[in-house]
Amino acid sequence: MRTRREFIQNLTVGAGILPFAMSADAFGMPSPAPYFPQVQDGPVLKVALMGLGSYADRVAKAMQDCKRAKITGLISGTPSKLQSWGKTYNVPEGSRYNYENFDEIKNNPEIDAVYIITPNALHHGQCLRVAAAGKHVICEKPMSINAQEGKEMVEACAKAGVKLLIGYRMHFEANTLNAVKMREEGELGEIKFFQGLSGFIIGDPTQWRLDKDLAGGGAMMDIGIYAINGARYMIGEEPIWVTAQEVKTDPIKFKEGVDETITFQMGFPSGAIASCLSTYSMNYLDKFFLNGDKGFVEMQPSTGYGPIKSWSHKGEINKPHVTHQTVQMDQMASIIFDGKVPEIPVDGEEGLKDMKIIDAIMLAVKSGQKVKLDMG
Repeated sequence: MRTRREFIQNLTVGAGILPFAMSADAFGMPSPAPYFPQVQDGPVLKVALMGLGSYADRVAKAMQDCKRAKITGLISGTPSKLQSWGKTYNVPEGSRYNYENFDEIKNNPEIDAVYIITPNALHHGQCLRVAAAGKHVICEKPMSINAQEGKEMVEACAKAGVKLLIGYRMHFEANTLNAVKMREEGELGEIKFFQGLSGFIIGDPTQWRLDKDLAGGGAMMDIGIYAINGARYMIGEEPIWVTAQEVKTDPIKFKEGVDETITFQMGFPSGAIASCLSTYSMNYLDKFFLNGDKGFVEMQPSTGYGPIKSWSHKGEINKPHVTHQTVQMDQMASIIFDGKVPEIPVDGEEGLKDMKIIDAIMLAVKSGQKVKLDMG
C-alpha cells in the first residue's frame, strides 16, 4: 500500500500571520483564555489501527499521551509492519491482523474500536466488516468516495449497534472551537461570508492519492474537504446550493477523474456565501476567513497539524497548541463511553453531509450549473 498523507506537515511552512494582524494589547484587552474540550476520567478505549502508513504513525505517537485511549490491535497487509509496530506498541501477536482475517476481531475483547486509516476507496468495505464484527468504527476523512457509500456505512453501524465516528481532528482544536464560539455568541454579528483555501503541491505522481481507484478523486477528496467542512461549522448552517469550476494544467499527472484544482461556491439559507479553493498545484493555502457585519475571525494555518494561528477584529488569539490527534482520541473515547456530545459533530452523519456536498460539487463541475442541495 502506498504511503498516506505526508502533506499537511508541510502546510504550515511559510504561513505566518498576515501583516495586518493586530495584538489584543493594542486595544487594551487581554487575550481570551485557552479553550479546550475537557475529557472526564473513565474507561480506556482499546483501539486497533488499520493501515499502518505515515498518518497512522502520527496517530500512534499522539496516542501515547492519551488518557482515555490506547493501541491494542494492529491491521495491515505488510507482515513486517505488524511485527515492528507490534514490538513498538506492545501489541501481542494475537491482536495483529491482516486484511483477509481481521473479521476475527469480533472474538477479541481487547479491541473496542478500529481506526480505519487506509486509502479512501477502501473505507466503505472495511467499515462494513468492522461493524459486522461488533466493533466501533473511527474512519479517516473522507469517510467514503461518494454519498451512497457513506449512507451505507451509517446504516451498517446503526444496524450493528456500534458508533461511527469520522477523524475530524479540527473539531476538537482550540482555535477552531474559539472561532465557532465567537460566532455563536454574536461577536461577529450576522455572518455574511466565508473563505476556505486548501492546497499544496503534490509530489510523487505514482502515490495512491493520484490513483482514482484508491482515492476516489483528487485534491477535493483529500484537502478540499477541509474547506467544505469548515464552511459548515464556521457559518453554522448547511448549504443549499453549490457552483464549481475545475482547472487542470497537467492532464498527465492528474488523469481523468483526479481533480487538480477546483474553485467552488456555496450558498446558505441566511444568505451567507462561501468561496473556496481546493488544489494540488499551489502551496501555502491553508486559510479560513469568516466575516460578519460586526467583525471577523481568521485562521492561518487553519487545518494543518499546528500550531494553528488565529486572530479577529479584536486582535490576536492563538490558543496554546495541543497535539490534535491526542485530543481527538481522548474525546472519541468520551463520546463512545460517556455519551458526550461534542461542540462540532464527528459522527457518520456529519461525514455523510460532506460527501453529499462533494458529489454536488463534482456534478456542478460537469454541468456548469448551480446544483441545489438536499442535506436531509
